[in-house]
Amino acid sequence: MIKVNAIGDACPIPVVKTIQAIKEMKAPEDVEVLVDNEIAVQNLTRLAKQRNYQVKSEKIEEKKYRVVMSVGELPELTENTGETEASCIPDARRQNKVVVISSDCMGTGDDTLGAVLMKGFIYALTQQEELPSTILFYNGGARLTCEEAPTLEDLKSMEAQGVEILTCGTCLNHYGLADKLKVGSVTNMYVITEKMTNAGLIIRP
Repeated sequence: MIKVNAIGDACPIPVVKTIQAIKEMKAPEDVEVLVDNEIAVQNLTRLAKQRNYQVKSEKIEEKKYRVVMSVGELPELTENTGETEASCIPDARRQNKVVVISSDCMGTGDDTLGAVLMKGFIYALTQQEELPSTILFYNGGARLTCEEAPTLEDLKSMEAQGVEILTCGTCLNHYGLADKLKVGSVTNMYVITEKMTNAGLIIRP
């Protein structure tokens, strides 16, 4: 049995850790995941059902849950390459998928929660099979590409894989961040408009 310890991990890390463990499996077997909240249990159960894995969960003690997935047949390896079938999916960069981020918070209601959600969204973006071609930052979203932003490591990782990171120069000036940009490059509203107009798909968290 493969064991994954996701206690203390915020969404979506328990799911990401579990998917990574499954990807590294050499043969079908059970995967045990430990988490500390019921939402994580629900997310893991949903993952298992989407993939047709048998799944069961139990509460071991206060704030400690155990989820066990029985992973059946693994994806077949392609001949000669050893890569999974998922690697045959066309690169999203060719599909011109653009992510547009206009705030350092995700959703409305509580900015502290919104900041946590946005950080989780950007991290989850790094874990997708298909990365976007471009990520555009403007207005409050400009803060996420600057010094001390909690999202810098994930954005730099995606930039290293070929994702274009662009931040509105007018927005950087407005917030006094013109000299604090730490990932990607400065852009203008003409380019932002052009990228969005020509996008095959626009994603707005």
